[in-house]
Amino acid sequence: MRCHSCQRVEVHLEQLKLNDRLFRSRRKMAMKMKMYRKRITRASLAVFTVLLLSACSLLADKPYPINDHSDGSRFYNRDGSDKGLSDISRFLWQSLWNESAWPESLPNPEPSAIPDRVEEGIRATYINHATILVQVDGLNILTDPIWSERASPVTFAGPQRIRPPGIAISDLPEIDLILISHNHYDHLDTATLKQLRQQQNKEPVIVSGLGNAALLRSLGYEQAIELDWNGSTSVENATVHFVECQHRSARGAFDQMRTLWGSFVVETSQGNIYFAGDTGYSPHFKEQGDRFGSFALSILPIGAYEPRWFMKDIHLNPAEAVQAHIDLNSEQSLGMHFGVFQLTWEPVDQPVVDLNAALEPIRIDARRFWALEPGQARVVDAR
Repeated sequence: MRCHSCQRVEVHLEQLKLNDRLFRSRRKMAMKMKMYRKRITRASLAVFTVLLLSACSLLADKPYPINDHSDGSRFYNRDGSDKGLSDISRFLWQSLWNESAWPESLPNPEPSAIPDRVEEGIRATYINHATILVQVDGLNILTDPIWSERASPVTFAGPQRIRPPGIAISDLPEIDLILISHNHYDHLDTATLKQLRQQQNKEPVIVSGLGNAALLRSLGYEQAIELDWNGSTSVENATVHFVECQHRSARGAFDQMRTLWGSFVVETSQGNIYFAGDTGYSPHFKEQGDRFGSFALSILPIGAYEPRWFMKDIHLNPAEAVQAHIDLNSEQSLGMHFGVFQLTWEPVDQPVVDLNAALEPIRIDARRFWALEPGQARVVDAR
């Protein structure tokens, strides 16, 4: 027969175990509530600030050419695909409980040293998101630069980066050409563009779609160039083409589709370079592969693709990016637009996992379609 003291100890131990289970349950609930409050606050502030600042976009007053993707005042995807404000509201609401949990922060590896100029081959340094430093034929090209802490019109709300840019903005070489694919905040970051302009005496050539030049000039780019699809301009020995992609534009609630989105083709002596910006999958990839023959390097988005009901029209998933690589007759492709800002529902590392899974069954060597960590670089041999 057990003594009363032993029984009291056992009861006390059982009570401690029960308290521990209750504490863990409460702690988990508190963590979940904190996460939901964070998401609700983020979504509410994002919607509020977009509505508040929607009148702040600088738009050109001149009418645009009327064609198969413009009615003269707004632009459209040729197949009519689009997502309107009701779809955006539904997506934001559903995101409150469907987003995967991302880490608060991730470290970057030691960055690669950046040369001042590259004459042989094509050197691509992945900085973050859709920001890539491309060095070719003595030209330094920067795509969709963003160094801001948030992809947002304000500093206190909106998607916040979980890792720093792989290269400090002050460590960049002199930039000759900036490519802006469209005017969403994660691709046209005004604070970054101002800093880039202020830190070098020479004004870089900056090229974007129709309707963006007024905003870019207000940031100090007096010679900003805007192009329609299939328009082109020469920059030193390179030819820059602005070409069709499937996406949309807006910096607020009331300027939807008022500026033109697109991708870029840069023709150089080392081979053609393709920068997709943001895009869904459509026949435009095959058309551009046929038109330009082949690409030494294609830079394609592989992230921000879930849920497919909302993202399919405007963002590639990795399997579609692999098909785009094939359509473009690309020798090498670099994946981008993942792992920095949480814009959609998939886990932080899912794009790279899905990319490798898409390459394997069709026997495309992973050395031909690769992803880099921020700050890492690779050189593509001349064609």
